[in-house]
Amino acid sequence: MLYFFRLLFLLINIDQETVLNWFGIDNPNNGTILSDNVNLSTSEFASKSALSIETCRLIVEGLWQQVQDGLTLADIENLLFFILFIRFVILTIRYNLKTSFYITSIGLFAGYLWYRHLIDLIGLYRSMLIQLPYLRKLGIDAIQLSSISRQVIVTDLKLGDNVHWYNPGQVLYYALIKGIIKTDPETGLRYYIDPISMFISNLDESQKASILPIYYKIYNKIIPQAFEAISKFWTQLSGIAAYAVITRIGKKYCPYLVRWHWTFLLIIAFLEQIFIYFSFRISYFQSNILIPELEMSSTYEDPNLIFQVNFLNGLLAFIICLHFGLVFFGLFHAIWGQYFYFPFLVENTELHIGPRPKNSIYSGGNTAWQDEKEQNIQRVFPKLWYGWFGSGTKNKNGKNFVSSLQKLIKNIIKRLRNNFRK
Repeated sequence: MLYFFRLLFLLINIDQETVLNWFGIDNPNNGTILSDNVNLSTSEFASKSALSIETCRLIVEGLWQQVQDGLTLADIENLLFFILFIRFVILTIRYNLKTSFYITSIGLFAGYLWYRHLIDLIGLYRSMLIQLPYLRKLGIDAIQLSSISRQVIVTDLKLGDNVHWYNPGQVLYYALIKGIIKTDPETGLRYYIDPISMFISNLDESQKASILPIYYKIYNKIIPQAFEAISKFWTQLSGIAAYAVITRIGKKYCPYLVRWHWTFLLIIAFLEQIFIYFSFRISYFQSNILIPELEMSSTYEDPNLIFQVNFLNGLLAFIICLHFGLVFFGLFHAIWGQYFYFPFLVENTELHIGPRPKNSIYSGGNTAWQDEKEQNIQRVFPKLWYGWFGSGTKNKNGKNFVSSLQKLIKNIIKRLRNNFRK
């Protein structure tokens, strides 16, 4: 029965115009004819073009023009969803609708982890992205997202006890506050009706004089500060808690692809701090040291200061582009349901989650390094390349350029060592 749903793809009119509209690219072949003050489109008379090499050319040219104008989050999202759609269609033809939906959903969840990480990085680099030509629009998007988040927080604070249902922490907080505070309708006075407050209100005046200062200090200072500290603590640990619940406790129900990419993200977060804080130090040194000195020496141009500013600008752009490039590399691998290899990081990842199950189609692509390490446990130097998408480096003859180069280097080292011994 599921194979019947393949016929639904025949109902989708996927032509050149549809694909170009997906990417937000204008079709240059669509012109207008003006006749008797009537504006007519030539595309209304001409039959819509089918997909062809010309379509690919227009997509590449349009995307390149958009990149020249500046990369945005909308461009990244359009490309990701287009890849997901193409993969869904391919998997539907290869398997069936149900299997394709499951595999695509797994890749979507794994890619979402990388995409959220990308948004966090854009938010951190937003002040530096504004200064880069091709990434300026990403910085603008980050500033807009930051302002929207700030507005959401302000709105939630203004809601009071009308807090949203999807925020259980605030629901419990405002329910507790509303439950222990009563307002007199006649006088408008507010007083606590919790058991502790009611007990203290029935004490003698001599006893209240010594207890009330402690009581108000607890209610007005200690409890709000404790709640704020717990909220910040939960904000920092909510990601780790979600990871532990989903990938560790729910290991049986969580796909291997999601567990692999999520664990890899947590591991590289320790190394990413080097890039982030180093970039912050560069930006701080520029804005607080070099640029003020350059402004003070406006009467004459100091070539040394100009060189330092330009060099740090180039270094900053290189670090940010390298960092984003690595994240994009992992993001597109996750969307395609694939794995990649980085020495030391992948080993640590797979120590936590184990090897990939080979008997399941939902486990994703290839992990050639796991197979080769099982065959060659005594490898001293780590292998750096395992082919595209982890498919391995051996061809039909069992050799390739990389392996031949490695063999040549080993022979040279062996000869040098033998000559040295002689």
